[in-house]
Amino acid sequence: MKALKFGGTSMATVDSIAKVKQIILADKERRFVVVSAPGKAAGEIKVTDALIAVCAADGAARIKAFAPIKTRFMRLCDGLGLGEGLLDPDFAEIERVLPQAEHDYIVSRGEYLCAKLLSAYIGFAFVDAADMIKFRDGVYDDGYTETLCRLALEKRPNAVVPGFYGSNADGRVVAFSRGGSDISGAIVARAVNASIYENFTDVDGFMTCDPRIVPHATVIDVLTYKELRELAYMGANVLHPDSIFPVRKANIPINIKNTFNPDLDGTKIVPTDKFLSGEYARAKKSPIAAIAGRKGFCALYIDKSMMNLEIGFMRKVLSCFERLGIPVEHIPSGIDSFTVVFSGDWQDHANELLNSIRSEVKPDHMHIANDVALIAIVGHGMKSRPGTAARAISRLSNANINLRMIDQGASEMNIILGVSDEDYDRALVALNGEFEI
Repeated sequence: MKALKFGGTSMATVDSIAKVKQIILADKERRFVVVSAPGKAAGEIKVTDALIAVCAADGAARIKAFAPIKTRFMRLCDGLGLGEGLLDPDFAEIERVLPQAEHDYIVSRGEYLCAKLLSAYIGFAFVDAADMIKFRDGVYDDGYTETLCRLALEKRPNAVVPGFYGSNADGRVVAFSRGGSDISGAIVARAVNASIYENFTDVDGFMTCDPRIVPHATVIDVLTYKELRELAYMGANVLHPDSIFPVRKANIPINIKNTFNPDLDGTKIVPTDKFLSGEYARAKKSPIAAIAGRKGFCALYIDKSMMNLEIGFMRKVLSCFERLGIPVEHIPSGIDSFTVVFSGDWQDHANELLNSIRSEVKPDHMHIANDVALIAIVGHGMKSRPGTAARAISRLSNANINLRMIDQGASEMNIILGVSDEDYDRALVALNGEFEI
């Protein structure tokens, strides 16, 4: 049995939805389907973006703002031969509550309507995510959700479920973060004990590097859960990073596939222990699975003589970050110095942060650089191949790129390199050339 999720691009047009139907019905094992709201199409914006704009309107003006979304769904229904009036009862209910509706309810209606449409088009049952994906005071409740999902789906031959949302105990809709339909799909896959979770999108799979910067990047055939987490953190956003947690508990592999090129194998994301035991293997034998990165970080450099003898020094510094609510990304360190890397979203708090740290630990010197890019070299094979870091540093040096920091995780499956934002693209190209992934 397979669980599937189709992204917004897959559900954006009459032609793409027809492809979705063809994919589902081509394999009798494809029985449980999760969908996103229709994405961007010619002359159309993403439905979720349009619904966010509805939220910004007041009262009855929301119904007017909702009208183009309603029209789009009516055209989809008509184009698929379902009739423009298929969703009329749902439109009526949405418009009834829209003037007073909460944000999460409004932004979730794209997925709700899309699932209703697809269930009618392919002849599968519709099951509302609000009835089985549960939150407690806005926080996702995994245990309760797992039980409810199993009860709701175990005796059904098939179902279409809207992604992206669930509900609180009082029935109010609660949405995941953007891209949360990936999480919904993983929850459903676990609930039905799927053999695989097929996540259909508009790309062929995870790439070895950003193809916009490295044109000869290729599709990775196999990734582990842990490798995915590292790459997703660094901006490889084909899949929501939190979506692996439900399926990881059940050892269910994920297969990233392209709706518009469904015969390709795509990328399989597999249990880490099964990969390390040899059950899965990559076609390429490089120790590196992929290289990914992000710009826009800040780095706080702190120096103080004899810092290593001052008990609690680092704790006091980190407490300043905590008081300001600034999350810390990395902390490479030396004997008399260390660096704290944090998101550039917090650079407006730099002066307040520096003043707080001066008061706490009286450093000899410190400054913040706000143009730092981080690059992650990721792959389980590095653990058994000495010299990966040395090769990376040498390659950057030969390309005349200044290395601003280096940090290696305890798992020995990732190396984080810091360069300036302006050197980021050149660094990706240089590293990709060195490791030939």
